[in-house]
Amino acid sequence: MKILVTGGAGFLGINLIRYLVERNHDIISLDIADFDYPDIKDKIKIIKGDIRNYVIVERAMKEIDVIVHTAAALPLYTPEEIYSTDVKGTRLLLHEAFMKKIDRFIHISSTAVYGIPDHHPLYENDNLDGVGPYGKAKIEAENLCLEFRDKKMCVPVIRPKSFVGPERLGVFALFYDWAKDGKNFPMIGSGNNRYQLLDVEDLCDSIYSCITLPKKIVNDTFNIGAKEFTTMKEDYQAVLDYAGFGKKIIGLPAAPIILTLKFLEALKLSPLYKWVYETASKDSFISIEKAEKVLGFSPKYSNKSALVRNYKWYLENLESFKNQSGISHRFPWNQGILSIAKWFF
Repeated sequence: MKILVTGGAGFLGINLIRYLVERNHDIISLDIADFDYPDIKDKIKIIKGDIRNYVIVERAMKEIDVIVHTAAALPLYTPEEIYSTDVKGTRLLLHEAFMKKIDRFIHISSTAVYGIPDHHPLYENDNLDGVGPYGKAKIEAENLCLEFRDKKMCVPVIRPKSFVGPERLGVFALFYDWAKDGKNFPMIGSGNNRYQLLDVEDLCDSIYSCITLPKKIVNDTFNIGAKEFTTMKEDYQAVLDYAGFGKKIIGLPAAPIILTLKFLEALKLSPLYKWVYETASKDSFISIEKAEKVLGFSPKYSNKSALVRNYKWYLENLESFKNQSGISHRFPWNQGILSIAKWFF
């Protein structure tokens, strides 16, 4: 198949492209960022451009069989950038796919659409109540997908939990940096809450099911996450144990820490945004029963094994991003004032 991957230069994008190339598909990457992966760039077609640009989108969709839409402006972007990319960009892509009669449009959403819920596990038919511009934009984008489903398009929607794996940095790089340097790691709250994650390889498996299974089966919405997970303290401790310094996860009282982080965020001194620090101390897990039953989804990685796999990749590739920072998942986030706090742990 000829498959267009939007956001192909991002963390999910590159993992998915490698996955699809291994299965002998013809891949086009569309991303506003440079595609700087020497191992794969000669095996695919690369279009550098914005999903909000009609001319570029129209050109990228020529003779395409399937679109996997992973591109998004993440929560550290401005509200305006998030809305124009995640909503307007998605609308343009869906419209062009519809006009060109493209076979399938697989939309990667987020469990951020559930907001901060009052029960667990979360099911696909639970109420949506996004927190902040990102969560709200993801809900609007999903509503657009439903509109085009009503027009007889096949538009599977995948809601993944926070996912890790090769190329993943972002907020996880903060943790891995402390583990590498032999530090205890502070956690908001006791750490006894259950917070489900997901390995990017398992996410790619679920996407591939939506590409290959019959349309009448996959034209739906699916939660995707790890099957095996314990508490945040236990799962993250697995990385500190692997690091080998005998360090521990240290729980801190949630209320004063959240208040402090709000203040620091307002001063632009904190690397954490509201969605991260307000949900970190709470349970957060979804039911994957529907994906297991309908897609045959069977995750290979637990929270612990996914985090350790990502940490190994971090250590092996540290020199390539040592002095970099950014606001996407592919770059370490600037630690801000946490770089000072690190000395006390």
